Amino acid sequence: MNIKRTALITGASSGIGMATAKKIAKDFRLILCGRRQNRLDELKDVLANETDVFTLNFDVRDKASVFNAIENLPEEWKSIDVLINNAGNAHGLATFDSAELEDLEAMIDINVKGLIYVSKAVIPLIKQSENGHIVNISSIAGKEVYPNGATYCASKAAVESLSKGMRYDLLPYGVKVMNVAPGAVETEFSLVRFKGDQDKSDNVYAGFEPLVAEDIADTIAYALNAPKHVQIADVTIFPKAQAGGATIYKK
Repeated sequence: MNIKRTALITGASSGIGMATAKKIAKDFRLILCGRRQNRLDELKDVLANETDVFTLNFDVRDKASVFNAIENLPEEWKSIDVLINNAGNAHGLATFDSAELEDLEAMIDINVKGLIYVSKAVIPLIKQSENGHIVNISSIAGKEVYPNGATYCASKAAVESLSKGMRYDLLPYGVKVMNVAPGAVETEFSLVRFKGDQDKSDNVYAGFEPLVAEDIADTIAYALNAPKHVQIADVTIFPKAQAGGATIYKK
């Protein structure tokens, strides 16, 4: 009987994180992390017939909570093979000079510092795996800067650099590191960016067919199940209607 590997997913209560959990459940035991315990519990119930699930409730911005949660995992859950750093957010869409400082700080705290905290807490466990794999969810914004998104783009450029740096530093341990840079994906992303304004969020995806979370989950699953000698280092994924960070053909 094959023993399932264990994957820890941050931001698992919605969007790409949730879709990835559902996609890989047949092949992995799952540690689902997020701020909304009720959603984690609902997802755990959905996946109960496919795999074993353990949930962790913390905000990636809270360094003490991150390390406390990982360090106090039950022994049977400490054999972590895969880390999927999915938690991230955009806050506001404004010129750098007019943007709210709190929004800029939130993007750095979640997208950069949060990823660092979780990675630092989990990597000692992953280094012990024979199949260690880290997947960092970046964005096309990490490769191309667009107007009104300076700090968000900077935070995702940091994720790109962290992915490359981790790949170098973890090479002696046989840990694969993959960077995934999605383009326009219709999730709660824009609703959060526009602070609950549904009309503004809907308008982002009007006039073309955007990606959905399951499209990104498919790519992650493919990479995780690739032959052991194959490392997919960096993937950019656009909907057909998109050609660049801010270039989308709308009908």
